[in-house]
Amino acid sequence: MKLPRKRSSARETAKPPADRAKQAALQTGHLAESFVAHWLTAQGWTVLHQRWHCLYGELDVVATQPGTLAFVEVKARSKGNWDENGLLSITPQKQAKLWQAAQLFLAEHPHLADLPCRFDIALLSCKPVRSSVKGSITPNGEVLRTDSQLSLPLAIELGQPVVLDGYELTLQQYIVNAFSEF
Repeated sequence: MKLPRKRSSARETAKPPADRAKQAALQTGHLAESFVAHWLTAQGWTVLHQRWHCLYGELDVVATQPGTLAFVEVKARSKGNWDENGLLSITPQKQAKLWQAAQLFLAEHPHLADLPCRFDIALLSCKPVRSSVKGSITPNGEVLRTDSQLSLPLAIELGQPVVLDGYELTLQQYIVNAFSEF
């Protein structure tokens, strides 16, 4: 005798809210890191790595300019956040992990080890927006850009919002040498 197969309902196959929130946070983080990497490139930097993983965690962006190597920690937060756009989340413990990750990075890339190194922080505000038509203008006069335009020349300016992939991203602050250098 064959038993009927149980069909799964949409409710059973849908991801739990915690999984959806985690996935959305990852997507937002990756988008913010790509946004900052694009901005750094426009500033004359060469981005060597994004999301470089090791035992101690992740280096969001590793970039170089002649004579300097920067490890950039990217923090994207929504309006009304509790930690000053992510700045307070970079605790002494987080800084120690970034140092360890940077040391491992340099051990794996010895040709970069003689460059002066620094830790920078990019603070972004991020909020979801309704999908927009390419080139549409918001009520306050801002031009909306889509994610497909990120690969095109795009002037990202501090404090100026850019809409990408359903999010409005604003590079609020870029802190050079945010904490002790090597």
